Amino acid sequence: MVIDNFYKYLSSVTGIDKVYFHLIISTALVILIFSLLKKIAEFIISKTVKLEKQYNVNQVVQIILSLLGVLVIFFVWENYVKSLITLFSIVGASIIVALRESVLSFFAGIYIKSKKVFVVGDRIQVNDIKGDVVNISGLDFDILEIDNSSFNGQSTGIIISLPNSYVFTKEIKNLTKGFKYVWNEITVKVTLDSDLVSNKKELYKIVNSIDSVRAIINNMKDQSNIIGTDNKVYFNKYDPIIYTEIKDNYVLLTIRYLIDPKKGRIVNSVIWNKIYESYKDKKLKLYIGE
Repeated sequence: MVIDNFYKYLSSVTGIDKVYFHLIISTALVILIFSLLKKIAEFIISKTVKLEKQYNVNQVVQIILSLLGVLVIFFVWENYVKSLITLFSIVGASIIVALRESVLSFFAGIYIKSKKVFVVGDRIQVNDIKGDVVNISGLDFDILEIDNSSFNGQSTGIIISLPNSYVFTKEIKNLTKGFKYVWNEITVKVTLDSDLVSNKKELYKIVNSIDSVRAIINNMKDQSNIIGTDNKVYFNKYDPIIYTEIKDNYVLLTIRYLIDPKKGRIVNSVIWNKIYESYKDKKLKLYIGE
């Protein structure tokens, strides 16, 4: 009775039918209840699901609860939907124009999750922005930026938020989808009068001594079998290879090998340290010049 009198008072003050105040308050209660359910679900997931799976499970549960909430609100308003159709038709066009980017990002978010354009942990490039995906929400996704000089760069510590709609409007490169390794190259200059066979043998020895490089080669067969039907990636050769090119004053040796892009800079540094040690031990005759 008190609530009904309160609705009548609001109606007399505003001129709005008291029924709509009932609907608005009911809707607010539904939103509050489902917000609490989301918090409870998040807490339960944090206590019962393994850490590495918590994010994905939580995202699924949050989406399901959101859809249920929308469904309940629809039932609350069901008997009054027809009376609102005229109003929606009048303002609908202007709302769509005003919220075009948000609506596009919402559906793009569904596309990203269903098609798995990228997932959390993937290293991607959007136009000139490179980084690791750290979060995907309903309207945007966050990238932990890496040094823009190469795909093997290290984190700058900067988080960049981009709208999901970019998946439809921008070029997106994914370094880890389907096949998580990339080819990397290091160029080494040796003198023209050096023993080319000996130099190449030493370089092969260096690159094959790197644990992460060897591990990739050993895992390549399994990696190839894991690749799904949506992304066919084939390589005839997985072992490191050295290409030879003769220049005016030196021989250019290009070492090509597979790496995890997130470990690229560390691997490069280790290889260069070993090359320097071999040079100091006179196992490599490097060309030192312009």
